[in-house]
Amino acid sequence: MSGARTLWEEGHEPGRQVVALGLALTLTVVVLDIAVDGRVGPVFDVAFVLMCLVVAVLVRPEDFFTVGVLPPLVMLVSFVLVAISLPHALAPSETALVPTVANGLADHAVALGIGYAGCLLCLAIRDQFLRGRRST
Repeated sequence: MSGARTLWEEGHEPGRQVVALGLALTLTVVVLDIAVDGRVGPVFDVAFVLMCLVVAVLVRPEDFFTVGVLPPLVMLVSFVLVAISLPHALAPSETALVPTVANGLADHAVALGIGYAGCLLCLAIRDQFLRGRRST
């Protein structure tokens, strides 16, 4: 059967490359958002959700676990880097690293939840689709 491939069959990138892509996209958006607004704002939230979906579609099936744990780690790493370099972009009144990161995570928890849920849902759909294709 040589029909056209569906979106659910397209993922072919190794996990390490997808992790690097997700982190690079997220950090790029963080830098651009801070350059425009002076803080991490709603633009980051939308881009983060989209990044979560993109990496879930691009990864090869053997590396689903890697992408399944990626969104919270990418957000945490991004916010730690921002808190080290420009803490006022996450929390105007905080100066210590941990409270600044915690404030950033709390402020962007909805984006994290939506992005993570979308990522896991996409991976689950891809897994079910691929299992169905193998059994036929």
